[in-house]
Amino acid sequence: MISLISADEIEEGTSKGIELNNLYMFAVKKDAELFLYWNRCPHLGTPLEWEEDRFLDSDGALIICSTHGALFEIEGGRCLAGPCKGKHLRAIPFILDNGMVMVEESALRVSTPLQ
Repeated sequence: MISLISADEIEEGTSKGIELNNLYMFAVKKDAELFLYWNRCPHLGTPLEWEEDRFLDSDGALIICSTHGALFEIEGGRCLAGPCKGKHLRAIPFILDNGMVMVEESALRVSTPLQ
């Protein structure tokens, strides 16, 4: 297992970018639950954040793509509006172990193709 980040580093209602060996991910904490995704828009494969660690819209209710303004559900990553409507962000399976977000090394070897 690989340790990515402490869950305490992500405040409620915020997001945080994570980089590990040139792999780019981000986490969102909503209603005390964590969600972890690859940092790639399913439309063009571009990074989502509009500023460092800024993946959410102004209300903190949806994930937003900085390139075309596509909006994604935090839970599940489904695109609700924009050029990739109906597609999904790629979730990364993880566990929490002593407050740390942990992933299997094999989950990080999987390619992140556009969906």
